Amino acid sequence: GGNLQGEIRLDSSPRCITVSKNGKIYIGMKDHVQVYDGNKKRLASWQHLNGDAVLTSIAVFKNDIFVADAGNRIVLRYDTNGKLLNRIGGKNKERNIPGFVIPSPYFDLAIAGDGLLRVVNPGRHRIEAYTFDGDLEFWWGVYSPNIEGFCGCCNPVNFAILEDGSFVTAEKGLVRVKVYDVDGNFAGVVAGPEQLIEPCEAKICQIPANCQSGGFDLAVDNQQRILVLDTIRNVIRIFTKTRQNSG
Repeated sequence: GGNLQGEIRLDSSPRCITVSKNGKIYIGMKDHVQVYDGNKKRLASWQHLNGDAVLTSIAVFKNDIFVADAGNRIVLRYDTNGKLLNRIGGKNKERNIPGFVIPSPYFDLAIAGDGLLRVVNPGRHRIEAYTFDGDLEFWWGVYSPNIEGFCGCCNPVNFAILEDGSFVTAEKGLVRVKVYDVDGNFAGVVAGPEQLIEPCEAKICQIPANCQSGGFDLAVDNQQRILVLDTIRNVIRIFTKTRQNSG
């Protein structure tokens, strides 16, 4: 097991975290971002958002910091000094952006290898691609209880990106972790409900109140293993790609 190297004490509960390449730690609290250096010293506390804010995901790309606010159904783009540059994904007919539908506080984002921001639109059962200036370029995903699709009120809840550009997705309710290729085509199952939860716990939830658990988080390590944070059992499950024999 690992040894604790140190800890940062916070005055309230953090909700998301990321680390930049230069070692700065960006922590999303409920309604604002705090920045720390590698020595655990607080460098900044950015401006608080309104009372509806619920920050759920944060990502850094060069000098841009992107924050998902599930409460206000918007993505915020900041510079490294905490200046708000623009908002992304708000409903806008002129720009053909339908807006985010977020029935429960699961709202994930990441920067893909093509330089576009990927954001889950869980109520529309898809992952959307935006430019940093907020243009919606394309999306993929379909509502379906079949293995290729996303079902329930609001899925996927979280995702991560593999080195080859593939996407790993996690769903709640009918809990399953799957892989889609760089274009969003279904590529395979990492784990299904039978591996992740008790059989009686698997269900398709049409309203968020029926699915308060099973919002598993995902990460990919430098060995391209898939790490699944099991929020029901409070464990991390590690999956590796199985080798397929040729011939």
